[in-house]
Amino acid sequence: MTHDVTDRPPVHALLADGTTVCIRPVVPSDHDQVEGLYEEMSPENLRLRFFAASRRSARLAADRACARVRPGYRALLAETQGRVIGVAEYDVGDEEDEKDEAEVSVAVADGLHHRGVGTLLVEHLVSAARVDGIMTFTADALSENHEVLKLFADLGLRTARRFEGPEVRCTIALDQSDTYLTAVEKRGRAADVASLKPLLRPTVVAVVGAGRKPGSVGRAILHQLHAGGYTGRLFAVNPAARSILGVPSYPSVSALPRTPDLVVLAVPAAAVAATAEECGQAGVRALLVVSAGLDAGQAHSLLAACRAYGMRLVGPNCLGISHTDPEVRLNATFAVDGPRPGTAGIAVQSGGIGIALLDGLSRLGIGVSSFASLGDKYDVSANDMLQWWESDDRTDLALLHLESFGNPRAFSRTARRVTRRMPVLTVDAGRTEAGRRAAASHTAAAATRTMTRSALFTQAGITATRSVAELLETAALLHAQPLPAGSRVLIVTNAGGAGVLAADACAEAGLQLPAPTPELIDDLLAVLPDGAAVGNPVDATAAVTEEQLSDCVERILRYGGIDAILVAIVPTAVAAATGDDLTRALTRARGRRAKPIAAVRLEQGLPVALLPASDGGTVPSYAEPQAAARALAHAARRADWLARPAGTVPDLDGVETERARTVVEDYLAADPDGGWLDPRTCAELLACYGIPQIDWAWAETEDEAVLAADRVRGADGRVVMKAHWPGLVHKSEQHAVHLDLRGDAQVRAAFRDLQTRFAGSMTGAVLQPLAARGTELFAGVVQDEVFGPLVLFGLGGTATEVLADHAARLAPLADHDVHDLITAPRCAPLLFGARGNGPVALEALEQLLLRLSRMASDVPQLAEADFNPVLATPDGVTVLDARIRLVPCRPQDPYLRRLR
Repeated sequence: MTHDVTDRPPVHALLADGTTVCIRPVVPSDHDQVEGLYEEMSPENLRLRFFAASRRSARLAADRACARVRPGYRALLAETQGRVIGVAEYDVGDEEDEKDEAEVSVAVADGLHHRGVGTLLVEHLVSAARVDGIMTFTADALSENHEVLKLFADLGLRTARRFEGPEVRCTIALDQSDTYLTAVEKRGRAADVASLKPLLRPTVVAVVGAGRKPGSVGRAILHQLHAGGYTGRLFAVNPAARSILGVPSYPSVSALPRTPDLVVLAVPAAAVAATAEECGQAGVRALLVVSAGLDAGQAHSLLAACRAYGMRLVGPNCLGISHTDPEVRLNATFAVDGPRPGTAGIAVQSGGIGIALLDGLSRLGIGVSSFASLGDKYDVSANDMLQWWESDDRTDLALLHLESFGNPRAFSRTARRVTRRMPVLTVDAGRTEAGRRAAASHTAAAATRTMTRSALFTQAGITATRSVAELLETAALLHAQPLPAGSRVLIVTNAGGAGVLAADACAEAGLQLPAPTPELIDDLLAVLPDGAAVGNPVDATAAVTEEQLSDCVERILRYGGIDAILVAIVPTAVAAATGDDLTRALTRARGRRAKPIAAVRLEQGLPVALLPASDGGTVPSYAEPQAAARALAHAARRADWLARPAGTVPDLDGVETERARTVVEDYLAADPDGGWLDPRTCAELLACYGIPQIDWAWAETEDEAVLAADRVRGADGRVVMKAHWPGLVHKSEQHAVHLDLRGDAQVRAAFRDLQTRFAGSMTGAVLQPLAARGTELFAGVVQDEVFGPLVLFGLGGTATEVLADHAARLAPLADHDVHDLITAPRCAPLLFGARGNGPVALEALEQLLLRLSRMASDVPQLAEADFNPVLATPDGVTVLDARIRLVPCRPQDPYLRRLR
């Protein structure tokens, strides 16, 4: 449990009021400040902290916290602008004490209580303690110390109290439950939203870099702010001008008559860091940096200034931000047209994509609540914007374009929560980048970037589209129409050819096209013109009138066997009704709000438009049936995701996490660079998680091979022999496997063959009984540096990469994630008894995947795990071959509150 200060590098995080603090280990040079923290406490607070009001306690506490690193003790401090404002520590006590329990204490500077300093420190201490193997905190407090007792009670951890006279002993279990993560998220969300208020609801804004002549970005932003009616105070900073565009100008930020909440920097890259430093010294709370071209040193200096002075940062290299609330009317962008007020939130990295989305929404008549072009995303991210929209009481539709992720697991938890309140749509950017990384195992080869991002979006309930156009098409439907109850679509058309195109599009999008019931057929024929054919599609003929089409749609809306209606209209000269008349029939249909309706007008000039309806709503109209079908399919998937209860990560029995960590630590101590585990170590690690392996034995000589075969030989007497040497992964490709060996002579011959062919490499052989017949599957994990562990599952065997029949989900797997993994591959029918075979042991298969997920979550050093094949039969599931690669890795807590 020995550690040094480098194992917890300083991080910055947000307090409850949105201000930034640095959390870092205490070092000896902090002694005077730590002692000063205690000395400046009131006598009453000293008494509550130390059970006595002695000033000597301050020196002793500082001596303890600032002593050199020692086993079983850790102290963290919170500081802002160089001032220590809080300290938290734990101590396991004497060497004889239990090493999985430590006593915890926390102190916060007078005048800074109720801002979340102590809670934030304890959260970081909890994270550090888990890494150190500590499972329980204890704390003694006076029963009248309500603040610290409330701090412990509100953490979200299981806490027990025992009263002993005037004192209370608290026992706090440090297990990372969903309850704890939810509590941390709630605190983080409140702090995050508070920190964004100076950015999105500023009362004073200054633009640095606005030129006197047209053509500069800074001047364009100043014009947008001024012309857009920004409601707060607006200043320009330019030493060569007293006024720009009618806005007062001052020579520097420090010369401004009021301290800005937000400063926009549109200055050369070389001047950005110094200007940010000046802003920080002046007390600015947020920066919008549109400047581009910062080198690594300039970028570091910019972010360091923001962290040192507690400024939130958007950019650099961005288009700007906008907030359309009438109380603010902030348009700090250099886009030609500002967004109209509305309820869609937009966050993009690319300014060009941002302009395209703003233009597209404007054409649709969908207004924007807030817009953020994140640029190089040094600080504020999509995760921040999602939490802002979740809390702003305006946004009901979120649109994202993300090229990278800072903390995907934190983003996923946020998105899962937000998507239950509003649709979250994204463009899945970067799909064509080389997907197959250079890696040895089946798992790593299968884990493409597309598969990883798809798993993140699917599990979080995010609607992922393939283009900006598809995102706008889907946004139009989700904005204007109710969600369907399912994926059953009925097509109505006035032209048979258009109906065929629509039917093909729906089928390709995965939608169902059920045949109408006889009752519905009679009901529709009663209102349609002669010659109409009621199937799916419903051919209403070119003679259909506006009233007839409206009646037809109304009757379908009342029918329970259909979830959505797609109406394909072609203008003809046959009927008195024009194409516009028929379109109007959709917008005035009674009961229109019951089910989604989408129109297809092949002559339409725009890809998608929103047609005004008689009830004040709108109906989406598409130029192509494929676009309408895609949008309906996305809506159906969202409805299905919302209908599922939030998943839970099941508890697993027989898991020995500490033993597993010991196995990993021992291996890496002997092999610091990591590598593929030998069969014995691999089996030991799998046993820690109850992952079933087929019987096996190890042999390093011909005689040992015969004895090993005798130990593992099944009823039929046949065995399998597999060569082993460090780094061997694909045994079949190396012809390093002998199957169906019978008797000692064949075992000896097989061992001699392997030993001869792989002389100098082979370190031994694994012998196993010949497995029974069953379905060969594949399961594995790859540890993505950004996304964390990705669990893969699909058809196994030697052709697993060629067939590429895999599904993937990010760990930790919830119960419905496991169900999705099992049912997603094309081979899934085989598992449920297709072709007359009985179903495999599905519960055992679920357990295997859950235990694999747990192992990957517990052991961050696990770079790859490759189970191929996994034999699934009606009687159970067994891993026939397992390969695991470990690498040295410092554990990271993805849910710990910290800024990027």
